[in-house]
Amino acid sequence: MTVQSPPASPPRPASPPAPPGRPVRWARDLAMGVRFAAAGGREGWTRTTLTALGVGLGVALLLFAASVPQVIGARAERENARAPADVTSLSPVPPTDATLVRLDVTNEYRGDTVRGQLLRPDGAHPPVPPGVAELPGPGDMAVSPALRDLLASPDGARLTERLGHRVVATIGERGLTDPSELLFYAGSDTVTPAKGGQRTAGYGFDTAPEEADAVLMTLITLICVVLLVPVTVFMATAVRFGGERRDRRLAALRLVGADIGTTRRIAAGEALFGAVLGLLTGGVLFLLLRRFAGGVQVWNLSAFPADIVPVPAVAALIVVAVPALAVAVTLLALRAVTIEPLGVVRGAGQRRRRLWWRLLFPAVGLAVLIRTRTSVDAERLPGDDHAYVDPYPVAVGAALLLIGLTALLPWLVDASVARLRGGGPVSWQLAVRRLQLGGGAAARAVSGITVAVAGAVALQMLFAGVHQGFRGATDEDTVRSLLAVDAPYGDPALAARLTGRLEALPEVRTVLALIETYVARPGPVPEGGSRPISSLTVASCAGLRQVAALPSCRDGDTFVAHIPGNAEQNDWADRTARPGEPVDLDTRSDMRGARPELWTLPASARTVRALRGPHGDPQTGILATPSAVDARLMADGRTRAMVRMADRSPAAEERVRDAAARVDLSLRVSSAQVVERDKAFDTAGTALLAAGTATMAVVALSLLVAQIEQLRERARLLSVLAAFGTRRSTLAWSVLWQTAVPVVIGTVLAMAGGLVLGVVMLDLMDKPYTGWWSCLPLAGAGAGAVLLVTVATLPALWRLTRPDGLRAE
Repeated sequence: MTVQSPPASPPRPASPPAPPGRPVRWARDLAMGVRFAAAGGREGWTRTTLTALGVGLGVALLLFAASVPQVIGARAERENARAPADVTSLSPVPPTDATLVRLDVTNEYRGDTVRGQLLRPDGAHPPVPPGVAELPGPGDMAVSPALRDLLASPDGARLTERLGHRVVATIGERGLTDPSELLFYAGSDTVTPAKGGQRTAGYGFDTAPEEADAVLMTLITLICVVLLVPVTVFMATAVRFGGERRDRRLAALRLVGADIGTTRRIAAGEALFGAVLGLLTGGVLFLLLRRFAGGVQVWNLSAFPADIVPVPAVAALIVVAVPALAVAVTLLALRAVTIEPLGVVRGAGQRRRRLWWRLLFPAVGLAVLIRTRTSVDAERLPGDDHAYVDPYPVAVGAALLLIGLTALLPWLVDASVARLRGGGPVSWQLAVRRLQLGGGAAARAVSGITVAVAGAVALQMLFAGVHQGFRGATDEDTVRSLLAVDAPYGDPALAARLTGRLEALPEVRTVLALIETYVARPGPVPEGGSRPISSLTVASCAGLRQVAALPSCRDGDTFVAHIPGNAEQNDWADRTARPGEPVDLDTRSDMRGARPELWTLPASARTVRALRGPHGDPQTGILATPSAVDARLMADGRTRAMVRMADRSPAAEERVRDAAARVDLSLRVSSAQVVERDKAFDTAGTALLAAGTATMAVVALSLLVAQIEQLRERARLLSVLAAFGTRRSTLAWSVLWQTAVPVVIGTVLAMAGGLVLGVVMLDLMDKPYTGWWSCLPLAGAGAGAVLLVTVATLPALWRLTRPDGLRAE
């Protein structure tokens, strides 16, 4: 008998695996988006490449902007390294075996400034300037690479003769501020402290940076905002390339079971991959372009490649912010899109864009700027035009206002084209209908230009409003004197040689040679008072008659000049210029601890009426003929020749400079100017032109990429229209109209926003502005850039409208 075993219990069903956690799901979805972007075939790689190129251009410009502090710091460090270590010392440096005498030389050659030093060692171990291995001997010189190339070229033959020294060495990078600097160190055996030279025991002077003017800091802050916001706006636009095709692909994913959250994360993964690839592209572009930075000069600015290094903190911020910006923009864009398994429904076509949140950005920006204005007024002292302005609120307020313009532009485009109805040529109807169906892409394409023009308008207003504070009238008479020739020491023999050499030139009419200095009243200074000081001018009788009304004059006479109606200045001069009493020819003898250099003003000195001289307003002080005083005793005297010319051409000025250099290479020739400009203000303006040129070029190039992407999105539609007989010229005009309408609307918006920002900034600094019409060319420049970009897309349009564009893969 068999015993049957009990039946086996049925196997328990396996428990379903636990669903992965949220971080795992998100990572998996992002990875799938990266796979779609990297392995999506030709279409996927085309979209990814365009995104990477657009983001890369912006990243490269941001990296260059992040390198500006390093460039400025390295430039200042090298400039301090070649400054004399004892430049601020009032006591003379005693000569030793390790000292030298140096004399700074400045020369103008065809609009370029050539700087240098004449060096004479006191012993066998003199200090050597940075970038030079050893001091050049008399008649030799070491030159910068830029000056070496200029002297070796046919254009530098005249300068070679003017400098009169043989090139024996090249100054290294350590001794130059930038690659384009024209600098030389020339050996000399005639330079002495008596002839304007300064003795020094070494090079290298560490100075604390000067506190920047509040107006200038505000201006620089606004420049940075205006240059960087358009780049950020375009990068946000670039990560949305291929949006329509991406949405159709996401609808297919919904059909196979993906939920809305999954599709959005997959889209974010695609954008993340394009942004990361754009970061790499921007880094490669940055490294390639910085290698050529030394040979590129934009608006007289250049930099050594080794100096172009981004600030580490800013570079890290760029690396983190660009991918985050790509993901954020993608998720925000998908909120207006309903992706269903059977298709895509765009919210923009179903409901009007909301306006309230678009107005929030400029409103908050204006509120921040107005709040800054209120705080400045509270801290400003009476009569203080340069109160401190915190640059951070200014940057935040200006950035919010400019970003608000980009948010307003799509709403304005939609609101404007919605009112357009039929009529007009076929190209116009195609363009209008396209804008009505989806004008957001066209608006985004020109948003970078809109922001750039708005910022440029505000900067133009700000520059026009504050330039008076950085310019001053020189009162120089450009009719009586066109050129001034100066020597850093007073020497009657030099004045005579210079006069003879210049008067021999056919283009020179007259030469007024003067020896000028300041003299002080000798004796102790009362506690809490100041030492009376007056000017002393030595010239021939003919020269003195050009600065004062002399009743009679012969060699040996002296005079005291008074300005009619200016009793206060005349009284101050009379405290020093006392006939029969001594004056100190060394105004700094008490500071130096030196013995006063006394000269007695003759009791026969007569009081005369001062005239307006070629170098400025009438001036009080002592006037003396050459035999009345030994000009060589003037410790701080200078020799000046005022040249009146019949020929004012640049060639004639160069001949005057050649003649002066033959007399003494240390002579400086300068043109008479009606207006003197502040150097820091000029530097800010020059930097704005250079950076603005680069920004506009990047924005225009990025706009070209965006236009090509839009054409690629509509390739099938364009091919269908061409197959049905639509002329290519009609399609080209439709593309132009599709760009022109947002450009016109964006330009009007940019002008309005720029004017508002400019008025608020001028009000912030209590500066007036009247010439608002000078901003109109900026709008034309932005529109012209868009027109050129549209024309550049025509070859792509011809290719996309071929019949084979109807093929499906």
